Amino acid sequence: MPPEHRHAAAAPARSRRARILVLVAGAALLFAGLWLFRYLSSELTRPGPLAVDILVEVPAGATRRQVLLLLERNGAVSDARAAELALRAAGQDPIFKAGRYRLPARASLQQLVRLLASGQVELASLTIPEGWTFAEARAAIERHPAIDASFRGKTDAAVMQALGAAQLPAEGRFFPDTYRFAAGTRDLQIYRQAFTRMQELLDGAWESRAADLPLANKNQALVLASIIEKETGVPDERPQIAAVFVNRLRQGMRLQSDPTVIYGLGSAYNGNIRTVDLRTDTVYNTYTRSGLPPTPIALPGAGAIAAALRPAASDALFFVATGRGDGRHVFNKDYAAHERAVADMLRSQRQAARSAGP
Repeated sequence: MPPEHRHAAAAPARSRRARILVLVAGAALLFAGLWLFRYLSSELTRPGPLAVDILVEVPAGATRRQVLLLLERNGAVSDARAAELALRAAGQDPIFKAGRYRLPARASLQQLVRLLASGQVELASLTIPEGWTFAEARAAIERHPAIDASFRGKTDAAVMQALGAAQLPAEGRFFPDTYRFAAGTRDLQIYRQAFTRMQELLDGAWESRAADLPLANKNQALVLASIIEKETGVPDERPQIAAVFVNRLRQGMRLQSDPTVIYGLGSAYNGNIRTVDLRTDTVYNTYTRSGLPPTPIALPGAGAIAAALRPAASDALFFVATGRGDGRHVFNKDYAAHERAVADMLRSQRQAARSAGP
């Protein structure tokens, strides 16, 4: 065969081999692509490495890579780079929202991404108990690690001015409750929420108040509610306590409430109220002054406010603790019966002291 014919015959053979190589390479690439796609897809949905729930803080302005590295450092994903490739392959470009998140154990990458993009942050909480003073509530707010205490060092008047209520005293104006909020929440937001809730509750209770109460306005109702709150920790006694004070106000009798005296003593109170304290006049001493004190003495709860505006039907003018350590009181209309109840209380206290021993 002439040389030129041999070259012509070899060309189709080389072409066939090239086509076969191209097909093989294409098949290999397709197989590799399918394998990679399946791998990356499984990277999105397979259970994660976390053994238990954890809390993580996503900083404001963090990029996708920074967030994935944060998840890797905390053991929520095995490999941040692989996680990023998986998101890209799935065409996902999530925007993560700052905040504190609770990451569930075994959460997949897809679940983590949805959580961090949802903004469903883990909420912190603060409980303000009924009967606390505003000073105690402020101290709790200012030491809470998740609250931005922007009013630290400022006066109560500054807080009220920021709330648009500069004409009101701060005491008693904030509803005692458990408040939930995201980390970094400003203290003013907590104050505003508690202030608004107290205003709404007081407005509603005032509208449904009993007839002919010796209270000129809602402010006086709040003052009375704060005294009721401090006088008893037994919820079902509040309407009876309210009735005693309402009856006294109607008759022009002094309220003679120890908690008002204690509030007036301020930091001078050392845990024991003495006869000299009851005789030392302050604007809050209801032994030396008639009527209600000028401001509330604590943060009253809903039960105390309801009792102040709808007291029990009772003609009692006196009450004293039972002395049995149950927090309850004995109520009486006449002073002689009240004195007998006081004697019983003292006797119960002495017996309890003897039983307790040295």
